[in-house]
Amino acid sequence: MKQRAFFLLFLAAVVSGCGTIGRGGGESSRTTGWEYNNEETGNIPYLSGYEQETGPGLVFIQGGTFTMGRVEEDVMYRWDNHPRRVTVASFYMDETEVSNQDYREYIYWLNRVYSGDRQKVNEALPDTGLWRSELAYNEPYVDNYFRHPAYSDYPVVGVTWEQANAYCSWRTDRVNEKLLVKRGVLQHDNSQSGENVFTTDTYLAGLYQGTEGDRPQENSDGTTRRVRWEDGLMLPNYRLPTEAEWEYAAYGLIGNTDGELLTDRRIYPWNGAYLRQDTRRDKGRLRANFVRGRGDLMGMAGALNDNADITAPVFSYEPNDYGLYCMAGNVNEWVADVYRPLSFLDVEEFQPFRGNVVTEYRRGPDGSLMRDQYGRLIQDTIADYRNFRDGSPESQIMETGNWNEATDSNTADMYIQDDGTGSFSSLINDEVRVYKGGSWKDRPYWLVPGTRRYLMQNTAQNDLGFRCAMNRVGSPEGF
Repeated sequence: MKQRAFFLLFLAAVVSGCGTIGRGGGESSRTTGWEYNNEETGNIPYLSGYEQETGPGLVFIQGGTFTMGRVEEDVMYRWDNHPRRVTVASFYMDETEVSNQDYREYIYWLNRVYSGDRQKVNEALPDTGLWRSELAYNEPYVDNYFRHPAYSDYPVVGVTWEQANAYCSWRTDRVNEKLLVKRGVLQHDNSQSGENVFTTDTYLAGLYQGTEGDRPQENSDGTTRRVRWEDGLMLPNYRLPTEAEWEYAAYGLIGNTDGELLTDRRIYPWNGAYLRQDTRRDKGRLRANFVRGRGDLMGMAGALNDNADITAPVFSYEPNDYGLYCMAGNVNEWVADVYRPLSFLDVEEFQPFRGNVVTEYRRGPDGSLMRDQYGRLIQDTIADYRNFRDGSPESQIMETGNWNEATDSNTADMYIQDDGTGSFSSLINDEVRVYKGGSWKDRPYWLVPGTRRYLMQNTAQNDLGFRCAMNRVGSPEGF
């Protein structure tokens, strides 16, 4: 009996040892054997089994391969969207378009924190004047669409690509601040202003002062420290989705597979070539908000076809298989990519994207990080890949001279840029961005996720909004 008890005790010790040192289960290093997170070994940090928390408003998009690009006849004859097979990593995406209420929260915060800086607030405001038309009575929308509570749940429009990116940065900081407050690391500071405003970057750099009630992260020996990125308490940045991510998420092909076989490729974010519901309950109702025909934006009284004269609330119509609403129609949506007609020839097969700008934080003569008047860390560009091969001698058509001798080439040398009266401009430069999805005033062709259009990043439209995305860290779906 004693021998059996000793054997069981020995077996338990072996199994326990294999679970710590042998596999690195969060207790001891399988490299050196020293214990992690122990004051006697210097508190070597280690966090095992991390699973990313889904940020507010987001849904998980499991990545995979799909055919990106044109699925219908290229009626615009731009030849800029040839089909090609690519792979997209898993990520997160907003369930809906960013609503007026979502964006008003941003404006409210700016008004509170920068109450004496009207320029800061005005730079973020949507351009409601875009509703105005010379030969249409749209003044009620100029006055009411963004501000009136009747439109709170409608998608925000009149926002530039630059404003959309600023919103994403603000949202990142507010979500991470909330996470730290929720865990008791920070006390909410309702009086933060000027340079002492919480941003994820300034907090991680040790520049955010916080309040006296803050409680730093505790080590196992009772000592305290600031939360680090390695602790996994904060989320990655909210950002605009790439064109590939947006198109992949819009199709939602997870319901059209048999193992690794794609059984049905889609034209729209739903199955079939029809724009109306075919279920018994909703038979004949339109699946999206778009223009059915000339002068028909919502149908006949008593039988409104899409029940929306302009935009519709962001939770309208049926979501696609990923649970995303209005990926076709309602409003067009900004994506992160710089527009180029031939990007499909250049971008990678994995995570295709054009628009990479590599930056580093600016430092003073003493090596300290530098901030602007709003407390944000200043970043300098060290590499710009938006212009990959653009304007190079190899990509130009030279009318005269030896192209091998061309120097200082840029995008303007490859694409026509003439803003003179009566002149033609290609509108293609480093500040032109892609948008997708179709809108309340578009024909069905633009509802196809594979179609693409472009616009200067500092301009806006009354049918153009956006939604945010976030990187997935770790495995594509969890092990």
